[in-house]
Amino acid sequence: QHAEWNHDSSLDWHLLDDPQHAGVQNLIRDLNTVYKSNKALHELDCKPDGFEWVDGGSEEESIFVWLRHAKGRTPPVLVVSNFTPVERSGRRIGVPKAGTWQELLNTDSAHYSGGNRGNLGGVESTAQAANGFDNSITITVPPLSTLFFTLEPMRETKR
Repeated sequence: QHAEWNHDSSLDWHLLDDPQHAGVQNLIRDLNTVYKSNKALHELDCKPDGFEWVDGGSEEESIFVWLRHAKGRTPPVLVVSNFTPVERSGRRIGVPKAGTWQELLNTDSAHYSGGNRGNLGGVESTAQAANGFDNSITITVPPLSTLFFTLEPMRETKR
């Protein structure tokens, strides 16, 4: 909105004709969907067990990484935020479990009017220690972005 809300006129819906405004609308919709569909993002909101720092001290890069947890065996959500206009390629981040970490949401997606840089939907962990974990992933962290990852459940093979 360019002007303050006015009860005598309608909202500035025409702004959605601008791809950047439409991109923000898409992002808010998708953020709400990811939030509602992943217990780790909301189930233990008010409990210390719901949050775990992975890397909160990367001052030179301005990257913050944390895990959100839910009760039981629900996979955690890994959140990576880059607060600089510099892309961080090949960034190694520790993860609590081995497997494929699916990229749930990338705020740099072209769908949100971003630069469309990221991790092609997910990355496989390796048995290389980082951030106090035995396993890690190597990712691209786009500039001024936030990424959400979760561990894909193991698929059962048919016999």
